[in-house]
Amino acid sequence: MKRRVPSKEVKAAALQRLRERGVTLEDIAEIVYELQLPYNKDLTMELCLESVNKVLEKREVQHALLVGIELDVLAEKGLLTEPLQSLVESDEGLFGIDETMALGSVFGYGSIAVTTFGYLDKDKVGIIKKLDTKNGKGVHTFLDDLVAGIAASAAGRIAHRLRDVQEMVEEIEEQMTEDNVV
Repeated sequence: MKRRVPSKEVKAAALQRLRERGVTLEDIAEIVYELQLPYNKDLTMELCLESVNKVLEKREVQHALLVGIELDVLAEKGLLTEPLQSLVESDEGLFGIDETMALGSVFGYGSIAVTTFGYLDKDKVGIIKKLDTKNGKGVHTFLDDLVAGIAASAAGRIAHRLRDVQEMVEEIEEQMTEDNVV
């Protein structure tokens, strides 16, 4: 009988794989902080870390991490068949599957997350720059994009929540004004 894997186990495995590859949640939260601070002067690292954690609760993100990191590790050990081995190991620019996997999880956080992912994929900030296979050690063809996707999603989540709060405040102020006028 096939084993049904509990969500809790999947999440723990995904977080463990991130740690094993040298990525902390704080590394990702720092990127989110840098991205969102110009738009939210009251932003805290705690809020960014909370948003990263919320994104990592999504099964789709967890599954992408497990698959992507596994492919990176196998490529690092030379265990993929050709031509896939060379494509992943060299982080071939036209390969695109790494970006496609990461982008899939970003769509749930709106166009802000999608455009932010594009920015992070191009400019490679923070831990993403360290993971970039073309410039660093090891194979992180999938991981750098997956981390960019998580950061972009967390930033998009914060941006949408900030707008929600602003609109609630405006509604309350309008109601108070109407109540005082009547």
